[in-house]
Amino acid sequence: MEYGLFGLLVLVADIYAIYQVFTSSASTAAKIGWTLAIVLLPILGFLAWLVAGPRGASAHA
Repeated sequence: MEYGLFGLLVLVADIYAIYQVFTSSASTAAKIGWTLAIVLLPILGFLAWLVAGPRGASAHA
C-alpha cells in the first residue's frame, strides 16, 4: 500500500507538469520533448521540468 500512495502522488505531479507544458508558450517541439521526458521518466522527467522546464502562460504575466 505504501507504494500505491507514492505512485498516485507521482501520477498527479506528472499530470500537473504535462498540463503546464501544454499551457506554456514553448515551441511545439519543446512541448513534445518535455511531454515525452515526463511520460518516459516520470520522476526524473518531473524533476527536470521543475528545474528547467517551460513555465505556464500565467508565469509570464
